[in-house]
Amino acid sequence: MSVLVDDDLWSAVGDPTRRRMLDQLLSDGSGTATSLSEHLPVTRQAVSKHLVVLDRVGLVHATTAGRERQYRVDPAQLARAVAQLADVGATWDTRLQRIKRIAETIQRGNTETDK
Repeated sequence: MSVLVDDDLWSAVGDPTRRRMLDQLLSDGSGTATSLSEHLPVTRQAVSKHLVVLDRVGLVHATTAGRERQYRVDPAQLARAVAQLADVGATWDTRLQRIKRIAETIQRGNTETDK
């Protein structure tokens, strides 16, 4: 792989609720824990905990607006995650092609011996 995989980043986006939060933030441009919790089947407190994880890996950044913290997705870190995903996908495509060729070779060998 050409891109080093960041286990913390993958762990953060591995959670379906956090992925939904990222989708919502990308859709809305920004959001608070309160506004995000309105779109998710979890409490505001749970959303806050998820935001801490996303902030720790740099996927979101917060600014304070009054009593609320406004969160936005960091495009550079999101691009890094996408690059990692693409690289992992390409690596697995290569591996699967290799497995396919091996299986086809075995299948051809079995077909020839059955004749």
